[in-house]
Amino acid sequence: MKVVGLTGGIGSGKTTVAKMFIELGVPVYIADVEAKLLTNRSKVIRRKLITLFGDESYKDGVLNREFVAKKIFGDKDLLQKVNAIIHPKVGQHFRRWLKKQDAPYCIKEAAILFESGSYKDCDYIILVTAPKEIRIERVMQRDTTTREAIENRMANQWDDEKKRTLSHFYIKNTDLSVTKKQVKEIHNSLLNS
Repeated sequence: MKVVGLTGGIGSGKTTVAKMFIELGVPVYIADVEAKLLTNRSKVIRRKLITLFGDESYKDGVLNREFVAKKIFGDKDLLQKVNAIIHPKVGQHFRRWLKKQDAPYCIKEAAILFESGSYKDCDYIILVTAPKEIRIERVMQRDTTTREAIENRMANQWDDEKKRTLSHFYIKNTDLSVTKKQVKEIHNSLLNS
């Protein structure tokens, strides 16, 4: 089965595009959702994060996301350490999930597909973009966060031009009807490749 990476910066609309592929019957793995679940289920991840950040990193058995986010998004070193703890487990989980799928291709949606190096395991890459101000507005409406926090997260992701050089397909997600048309075109292209 072909593995198609779906990526883009925070607020670009990756999840919206992923839902469009789901509507077409494509199996979609949302790496960020699975990573959040694994931080609460995996004893190994929990132990390593508590070692790194202390007991305050978990509250009532659940990752204290706000506490951890404040620590890592201003500190690239800590961010890399957290990624080194979580991403191998997400990769293992994805490989188990993949074995259960039966389709011509599947989508692996991940915000940091390039940054984590997992793009190397994909047959094709779809990049979703949107202008920076639109992305910031979307995230501020979606999350209870500040502009500064969003910009800190953006600073830890590769810029779109760098990602575009490694991508096979490109979606500029500013008009949903155009985005939906592009998704159908990419879907047909992937079915015929």
